Amino acid sequence: MFKENILKGKTIIVTGGGTGLGKSMATKYSQLGANVVITSRKNEVINKTADEITNKTGNVVLAVQADVRKPFQNEAVLEKAIEKFGQVDGLLNNAAGNFISPTERLSYKAFDTIVDIVLKGTYNFTLAIGKYWIKNKIPGTVLSIVTTYASTGSGYVVPSAIAKAGVLNLTRSLASEWGKYKIRLNAIAPGPFPTKGAWDRLFPGAGFEDKLLNKIPLKRVGEHSELANLAAYLISDYSGYITGEVVTIDGGEWLAGAGEFNWLDEIKPEQWDEIGKSIKQKNKK
Repeated sequence: MFKENILKGKTIIVTGGGTGLGKSMATKYSQLGANVVITSRKNEVINKTADEITNKTGNVVLAVQADVRKPFQNEAVLEKAIEKFGQVDGLLNNAAGNFISPTERLSYKAFDTIVDIVLKGTYNFTLAIGKYWIKNKIPGTVLSIVTTYASTGSGYVVPSAIAKAGVLNLTRSLASEWGKYKIRLNAIAPGPFPTKGAWDRLFPGAGFEDKLLNKIPLKRVGEHSELANLAAYLISDYSGYITGEVVTIDGGEWLAGAGEFNWLDEIKPEQWDEIGKSIKQKNKK
């Protein structure tokens, strides 16, 4: 659906770009001609992914290890991207963390971990790149991955809900403030898109996926290519008059029932015990 090389000459940083949806979107950007920089805490993962994407698209992908929660590491990513490609034109805030749990079972540390990655990581990187663009008078585009429950709230994923709500508010606030610098900020609110890591933490039990599908009017989960196409459009100049917007891509899920995980009221305490053990075991892998 896109013209060839519509992103040629643009350099785009993708946080959490080594796996899952981040990898799919980074691959799409590279296919469309962009210089792609992927970052994650796991050096081996992003180096492998960078090689895979380069072999697939023929375009160089730069992998830089960083923890988005640490501002100086984000600045280092930006510096290395500029050193390699000359300048940076776009940022995809994709790094995230999430798991299901009754809120009263959460420790303060568990709460902080999600909020720090999702909200702090996003504003850290957005602030770093915004200052760079403003100082150098470079038009730029920030695209952040939020959730449908960033607007509605949802039980059982409360740390993620409040963090994503903050990211959505950041998007709208800065779209207004930074428009005069020709900086656009938009967000995507995806519904269920299966990825190995996140899927195991959010749907660790038998029968969960069937319940989920029954809530979606289109009766299916999303395909990575569908999200990648939307992310490509919103980061490109073809969406140049769109800013401060959040685009939902969820098969109609939130329209059918706001609060994506509220249905987990059905889970019994003893089932939560087993789910908690399952998530801990998968996080150790």
